[in-house]
Amino acid sequence: MPITFEHVSHIYSDGTPYRYVALSDVSLNLTEGKITAIIGQTGSGKSTLVQHLNALLLPSSGTVKVLDRTIEAGTQPKGLKSLRGRVGLVFQFPEYQLFEETVLKDVAFGPKNFGVSEEDAVVKAKAALKMVDLGSEYYERSPLELSGGQKRRAAIAGILAMDPQVLVLDEPTAGLDPQGTIEMMKLFYNLNRKYQKTVLIVTHDMEQVFKYCDEVVVMANGKPMIKTDVKSFFEDSTRCEQLNILPPALIRMRDALRARGFDIPSGADDIDALAACIAKQVKHHG
Repeated sequence: MPITFEHVSHIYSDGTPYRYVALSDVSLNLTEGKITAIIGQTGSGKSTLVQHLNALLLPSSGTVKVLDRTIEAGTQPKGLKSLRGRVGLVFQFPEYQLFEETVLKDVAFGPKNFGVSEEDAVVKAKAALKMVDLGSEYYERSPLELSGGQKRRAAIAGILAMDPQVLVLDEPTAGLDPQGTIEMMKLFYNLNRKYQKTVLIVTHDMEQVFKYCDEVVVMANGKPMIKTDVKSFFEDSTRCEQLNILPPALIRMRDALRARGFDIPSGADDIDALAACIAKQVKHHG
């Protein structure tokens, strides 16, 4: 079942001089079982949008439908605790949330908070740590002793230990080095493909969107301007330019080759396919 926004608006500080409309009459369906990128300029409403998915923010008007829950403006949603167990929201720097004495205790905290026994919480914590490639050698270490990337993995494991159906990630690779970024994106891709998690990623990185995501939503001025599959979105790079979005390097290279007379089909969407096209035609282009 899709995640649905029906005429949702969200206003910060309504009734004050600081009133700000962050979302304006948003109607949008997000596909279950996909990796969807939420992109757009700073202030476009991306983070406000995703914080409605576990009722961290409530709509000023309209309705949000998530899984089997309906969140309506003007009503206090029931069962928020269970909703937040099924929709895991990971903030930009989730490692700031690490606080327990050991990694294992920290990851087990979430399930215990949801009523799981100590023994079962530890089992879930170990399974989650395995999913993020943190083995038993990390169980008794202090979270403060971990590297930046390891802290990020441990914090995400704390969300995964609650076995959410939907994983919402707000700039999850911010501050990571290139290798850490690749490892983190591969983790999210694996969670979707292997464990069938619906994954929503707020990001500014078009390389990540192009390589790992299935669909893309472009936010602007508090509204979704575009929702489409990733390949269709990057097929016309002039649209990216109009939106002040830098296309991925491979798309820029493809367009440059086309401009020089190379016949590059739309299916050439990875470096090997692009190289094969060039090799076939290079003799004819001097």
